[in-house]
Amino acid sequence: MSNTSQEQQRRDATARRRKLADHERARHSQTIASRFLRSKDFLAANHIACFISSGDEVDTSAIFARAWRAGKCIYAPVVLPRRQMKFVQVLRDTPLKKSAFGLWEPVFGAELVATKLDVVVTPLLAFDARRYRVGVGGGYYDRAFAHLQRAGKWLRPKLVGVAFECQRVEKIRPNPWDIRLSRIFTEHGER
Repeated sequence: MSNTSQEQQRRDATARRRKLADHERARHSQTIASRFLRSKDFLAANHIACFISSGDEVDTSAIFARAWRAGKCIYAPVVLPRRQMKFVQVLRDTPLKKSAFGLWEPVFGAELVATKLDVVVTPLLAFDARRYRVGVGGGYYDRAFAHLQRAGKWLRPKLVGVAFECQRVEKIRPNPWDIRLSRIFTEHGER
């Protein structure tokens, strides 16, 4: 369960993100995607996981398009019962459906276990300078990548975030199970 401070940060950051004009959101999304696509995280990766954006989130469609052109395997998260998640490959013609949570997910495709991914582009509602993130509150990513908490043994995948600068908060008080991101890409740069 997330703390009250995170709940407030979630609401406030979401409200700020919703206030972005469509043209700002599109321009910033393009800048954010370009930063990630030029990063060593993307260039060195063969197996990438990325959420399929919707609504007022950073548009991730350019990440999928570039991964396909570069011959990389790209996967999207699929939510399972008991707050679990799996990663299913997305091809150009993979059919998508909206989940019970309103998220776009591939209907079918090859699965890859989380420890075999090289980099994961995570959604977030708020982030701080220390690269902690506040998500929607279900803990799906924290559970899927709990192996990263055992430092030293697991080096992958690298978890990165894409967000608008307006989603930045002063400080997130992390829960013990929260996993810090390796990097966060915004329209203002990389953290």
